[in-house]
Amino acid sequence: MRETRTSSRRAASRLTALLVLSASALLSIVGPVHAAPAKDPLPADIPDYQAALDLVKSTNVRDAVCRFLSVPVPQGDGVGTAQPIPDKADPCQGMPAFTVKDPLALNEITAGFVAGTSQPIATEAVKLSGLVSALSASVNGRNVTVMLAPTQGGGWHLAAVREGDSDATYAGKATLGTLVFTEPQIRGWYQLKLTTVEPLNDQARQGLGGQSSVSLSDYQKLVKARYADKLPGSEYDNKGMSSGYGTAKKTQDGSLSTPALLGGSSAALALAGGAFVLLLRRRRSTTG
Repeated sequence: MRETRTSSRRAASRLTALLVLSASALLSIVGPVHAAPAKDPLPADIPDYQAALDLVKSTNVRDAVCRFLSVPVPQGDGVGTAQPIPDKADPCQGMPAFTVKDPLALNEITAGFVAGTSQPIATEAVKLSGLVSALSASVNGRNVTVMLAPTQGGGWHLAAVREGDSDATYAGKATLGTLVFTEPQIRGWYQLKLTTVEPLNDQARQGLGGQSSVSLSDYQKLVKARYADKLPGSEYDNKGMSSGYGTAKKTQDGSLSTPALLGGSSAALALAGGAFVLLLRRRRSTTG
């Protein structure tokens, strides 16, 4: 009888241990049932990201977007008659509600990669040049992008508000293990998977000669052939042909005059000389 009771106790102990182990294994897979979802961590590859988040949610950035949206998009490809930006105490008065999304990395090919002096590896081929944020919804049928630039010494500042949201759309296509970058000269967007470059829009496909993908090494050869003689300091650059931006009218002391829309098919509200100025960016090709 004692032996039977002992066997029963052993069996019960084994069953209890099995249930505990099974529960532990289940929790390790699905996690605690009542645990609150963890907050997404800040991107480790973007310095001072919290500062960038705070900036795009700030009143100053919201007001800048409203100033930009308060002026109709200029028509035509040339610089037209300046349109003054309305000076209102509340730039967003009468505007539909909107928010600015979290900023995304804007990566560009490096000068060293283009010149052929850098190795065809991700860390040397591509650099973080800024951040871009789109709006949560279109405003009066318009989509815009908020552009941030790094501040010397750390942090970020508002660089421009640009018509359209293609930059943020393509920047958002980056996934775990991939890198999205732009070839700004042709407005081409690419995705880098290990050492393979794939096009994301029509300009990029044209930039690769119609190929669906190329190695990073072969891509370096392509951009070197296109731009090695157009880098900063070159004759092309000194003539002002590489920026793609028009110039704003200046006052006698060299500072920018009253904020005004200069016209063109693609405008940007830029910060310069302590004032907002809407600048023309000539559109060389349509977004794919």
